[in-house]
Amino acid sequence: MTTEKQAAMNRLSTETGKISALAIDQRGALKKMMNALGMDATAEQISEFKTLVSSELTPFASAILLDPEYGLPAANARDEQAGLLLAYEKTGYDATKPGRLPDLLEDWSALRLKIAQADAVKFLLYYDVDEDPAINHVKHVFVERLGSECAGEDRPFYLELVSYDATITDSNSIEYAKIKPHKVIEMMKEFSRPNYKVDVLKVEVPVNMNYVEGFATSETCYTQVEAQEFFKEQSEATNLPFIFLSAGVSTKLFQETLVFAHKSGSDFNGVLCGRATWKDGVKAYVESGRAGAIDWLQTTGRANIEELNEVVEQTATPWYEKA
Repeated sequence: MTTEKQAAMNRLSTETGKISALAIDQRGALKKMMNALGMDATAEQISEFKTLVSSELTPFASAILLDPEYGLPAANARDEQAGLLLAYEKTGYDATKPGRLPDLLEDWSALRLKIAQADAVKFLLYYDVDEDPAINHVKHVFVERLGSECAGEDRPFYLELVSYDATITDSNSIEYAKIKPHKVIEMMKEFSRPNYKVDVLKVEVPVNMNYVEGFATSETCYTQVEAQEFFKEQSEATNLPFIFLSAGVSTKLFQETLVFAHKSGSDFNGVLCGRATWKDGVKAYVESGRAGAIDWLQTTGRANIEELNEVVEQTATPWYEKA
């Protein structure tokens, strides 16, 4: 990394070099959460909730990930010690075309995100290692462009990878769980190649913990030994710093997963944790407005993030040991 990138990484990390960041760059997903609870959410309400999360929880996070569409007021409301990542992708994908192809926010560039005080640029890519090579070629070239753009602005490039299978509609099914380790590990290998100029990978854990022996409530598809081997293999698949996303699981399960990963020999470098920290605060906001959300964030939300910080500190390794 360049000197400027290293300085930005330090702003995004704890004093011990671990990334304990909060993610609330959801747009369509957050609106759906609010709507499901009976609120016909406006852009102003989505922005206000993000701002409340930022102002109340960033004093306890090393950084926050936001989107420039609804999240700039939240970026300005964050604690002065918290770093800032800004998302560069459009929310969701065009389901009418094969391949879940990526697209960028039209009004933004890496330069403009840098001007908006982003310490790093984040991009989300859906990727199936077994899909049509022509589709994956388009994605490879796309990420190469992004990596070069971020390098040109001397900003760390965080690539968020979400696996899928083009032939399986339910990514939470046991059918997908059986092939998930292959999907996650192989895509990490691909995007660790130097031509992409990725600085940090934001990735899923390599198994669905709901099907791991000892964690599952019903059927299983991995023993604990098998799951540990997949975590170790994932860690060895990249020479880049990598952090885990929470993927919407419960706070408790995400924390247990980090402990399990550490015991498995994974040298992950932290987390970018979203809904596992703040999702129940949406209900408080919808039912009780701004005051209800603040109360929830100052109590349960703060407890969630402080408990997660303790786990990260005990289980993650410093990013600079890899970079």
